[in-house]
Amino acid sequence: MRRILDFPLIVFTLSLASLWLSEQTGAFFARKLRPVKDDERNDLSLVTNASMTLLALIIGFSFSMAVSRYDQRKNYEEEEANAIGTEYVRVDLLPGADGARVRQLLTQYLDQRLLFYTIRNPQQLELVDTETAKLQAEMWSTIQRVARAEPTPVFALVVAGMNDVLNRQGYTQAAWWNRIPVGAWGLMVSIAISSSLLIGYGANRRGFLFTILPFLVSIAFFLIADIDSPRRGVIRVVPQNLTSLSQSLHAH
Repeated sequence: MRRILDFPLIVFTLSLASLWLSEQTGAFFARKLRPVKDDERNDLSLVTNASMTLLALIIGFSFSMAVSRYDQRKNYEEEEANAIGTEYVRVDLLPGADGARVRQLLTQYLDQRLLFYTIRNPQQLELVDTETAKLQAEMWSTIQRVARAEPTPVFALVVAGMNDVLNRQGYTQAAWWNRIPVGAWGLMVSIAISSSLLIGYGANRRGFLFTILPFLVSIAFFLIADIDSPRRGVIRVVPQNLTSLSQSLHAH
């Protein structure tokens, strides 16, 4: 199911089809198997309204979860750009050759981080992750060698800056893995299908208005899945801070 949630349009299509079929199934039961009695309509209306209220609450909570995760990804992009920019300035404290080497590696590392935000292909993303890890190891080994040779407070500042760069990358990756749990999606879909069954079962007439609720709920599911999907959604984190930093470093 997690694979399906990476494609919001598929979520919308499956949701619309499932909810519409659920309403039709409920209507079939009412028409062919057990029609609703007049003295049962008030009770049925009460249960239907309660289920729709619960569905609205679950959708609202899920939307809030998706937005908070989106904001977290945006914040970490900003923090990562700040960490890289700060360390780029701090490496001026290193000896000439080592400082130039680390600056070159940081520029290449920044290019890989930009690719992380823009690439959608899984195979290309694996190459980016591999190159990112390689650059991290090279930068750390260079700074570690200098710091061990001259363990001064000045070089400790450079080491701390590089530590921030590496940590921010880990925080960013964790934020992109932090998605709405599949169990929450399962609960939301189950309540939506149950509500559609009840609506279909209690409907007096079936026409164009019969499809409005499945359409609206499917749009809500699409929006939640779109915001929660870091790579496949329409609403994605644009690395504005990293792009601005990259332009500044390349110009420098």
